[in-house]
Amino acid sequence: MKKNMQGFTLIELMIVIAILGILLAIAIPAYQDYSIRAKVSECANLLAPSKTAFAEYRSAKTAFPTSMAAAGVDTQASTYCDAPTLASSSATSAVLNIVAPATKTGGSGDVTLVLTGNRNATSGDIQWVCTSTGTTKYAPGSCR
Repeated sequence: MKKNMQGFTLIELMIVIAILGILLAIAIPAYQDYSIRAKVSECANLLAPSKTAFAEYRSAKTAFPTSMAAAGVDTQASTYCDAPTLASSSATSAVLNIVAPATKTGGSGDVTLVLTGNRNATSGDIQWVCTSTGTTKYAPGSCR
């Protein structure tokens, strides 16, 4: 008489649990970084209307505005970001900042996104460049 298979052996179950443990040890930190990057990306999205407002103001008045209110930009903080601020402004350039504090995003450090707009002297177009300071691994790809 043959003995019927009755299930998995103990060693087979231990191997499956070990494999799952290794996968989870890799997946959980990667997911946490991904979710923090998504929260910081909200800050970059909050700066997008500022680009349009500053460009319209620049074309109407031939200089960048001296405050966020002058440009008509909403300066409300969001769930994950502090309010955007105007760091500097001149006739040819403007620098906007927004901070994603670690206390709001859950990251290991604050991330500051710096959006710099420069007027092209020949075409008159405004070219925006995004950079980041702080914990840059959480910054959007366009700002690293």
